[in-house]
Amino acid sequence: MEEKIKNQLTRRLKVIEGQVKGIQKMVEKEEYCVDIITQTSAVRQALSSTEDVMLNNHLSTHVVEQMKSGGHKRAIAEILSVYKLSKKK
Repeated sequence: MEEKIKNQLTRRLKVIEGQVKGIQKMVEKEEYCVDIITQTSAVRQALSSTEDVMLNNHLSTHVVEQMKSGGHKRAIAEILSVYKLSKKK
């Protein structure tokens, strides 16, 4: 993984961590339900964006290398596995 992408993902995950801690405090303070739901939706979107970056990285590095080295069956299986996971959302 390129250092730039690693740093980008690390920053995103720290932001998400902060958001989740904020949601926990909102629950503890019994804040308005709709406000909490709004924040959980934001976290879900942030995680989805993180997944997109990871998938792009995987496709442009690992999958390309697998295809070049004859590991196309494994590459296809991994892509289908991720696709099936994404359909369960």
